[in-house]
Amino acid sequence: MMPQSHFMVVARLAEGHEPGLRLLLNAMNANPGQADPRNAVVPFALFEKLHFARLVLLDDALQADLQVYGLPRPVLPTYLAFMGDCDGPGRDLLAELAERANDGLRRIFTHCEGFTAGTDLLAWMCAHDRPLAAQYVNWVGRSVRQIREDDALRRLLSQRVRQDDADDDEATTAEAMRQALRRFADAEVAAGRLSLTPPVPTPPGWQLRQWLHLVAVPLAGLLVLPFLVVLAPLIVWQLRRREEADPEICPRPEAEALQALQDIEDFDVTNQYTALGPVKPGLFRLWLLSALLVAIDYACRHVFTRGHLARVQTIHFARWAFLNGRTRVVFTSNYDGSHQSYMDDFINKVAWGLNLVFSNGVGWPRTRWLILGGARREQPFKCYQRRHQVPTQVWYKAYPGLTLADLRRNQRVREGLARRRMNEVQAQAWLGLL
Repeated sequence: MMPQSHFMVVARLAEGHEPGLRLLLNAMNANPGQADPRNAVVPFALFEKLHFARLVLLDDALQADLQVYGLPRPVLPTYLAFMGDCDGPGRDLLAELAERANDGLRRIFTHCEGFTAGTDLLAWMCAHDRPLAAQYVNWVGRSVRQIREDDALRRLLSQRVRQDDADDDEATTAEAMRQALRRFADAEVAAGRLSLTPPVPTPPGWQLRQWLHLVAVPLAGLLVLPFLVVLAPLIVWQLRRREEADPEICPRPEAEALQALQDIEDFDVTNQYTALGPVKPGLFRLWLLSALLVAIDYACRHVFTRGHLARVQTIHFARWAFLNGRTRVVFTSNYDGSHQSYMDDFINKVAWGLNLVFSNGVGWPRTRWLILGGARREQPFKCYQRRHQVPTQVWYKAYPGLTLADLRRNQRVREGLARRRMNEVQAQAWLGLL
């Protein structure tokens, strides 16, 4: 099994370089915000282990919200973030990018502080690769190669079934049809017209890190549990005091800003989402958010690894990361369907989960006991999340036109084809997938 990972290169823009960088990023697109897979700057399609990638500018516009706490607005630089989700270690993918897209990446990063003509590109990207606070992978082990091969297999088998139907072959059993399709697929593989690559061995180092993480986090939790029990009344009091006093900032987004977001959506069955905002001031909120993200990361690594995040089944990849000394959080995801359906999915299924994390952000709709209210209040929540969303300048998907439901169906087709025998009911269900 090939596990998935991420990279997130974040660097400050050099003063006066933003206009030129925006022009360069726009030139990488086939549609607004949608990368041309073979663009001349970073031809993403050449990188066979890359699932998703994005280039996005992160400004400090929402830092003004801190003024509701009587704090001065921090003035922060604009950052360029280059993010990707890939098969295998993220640093390996960065090395491949540095080798095969060297000139294009240099054209991009020359707009960032500290990057010069003599800079070692790979070392610079690794130095600016930010750690993630939490990360989610929809199906751990499902590689880009497998996704593409599974889709090619299903399409080929579906075409064969339609051809057989058109030829009006003599009726046969479902299992006999499946066996005939097995022989057909084997012949296509032998002829080199179809690839069905066997799964690669799981890297032992990754397995070891997973087991260590599986054990270490609960052990750390047990160590701090006595202190949490003693401090529980104080923690609850502090939480409720803040929940009742923290201001909401949920105005309707400006029409122009909303249009800019909608202009880069719905070119594919999958969309991107990037959101940014400041953490509520004070150590209490920072520590609470940090602890919750550790718990979320643990659940994503060991529980939600087979097709769903809690009850949500439309997210391919997601990540949470701290910026600027843990005073801001950036959240990104790649999800199926429209933005509206994505938000409704969260409201209806995991509003409590949104509240756990994002209620620690400045201006979130008021919660009760950390999980109640908040995202359950539909209109304030939808205004809040749109206001915090950042337009993504360049976004790439390795398998356009395919949803997670498609990926799972195609995977079941391949798994069913590999089985030596099925009963008639099973074979009929499998044929229904084609």
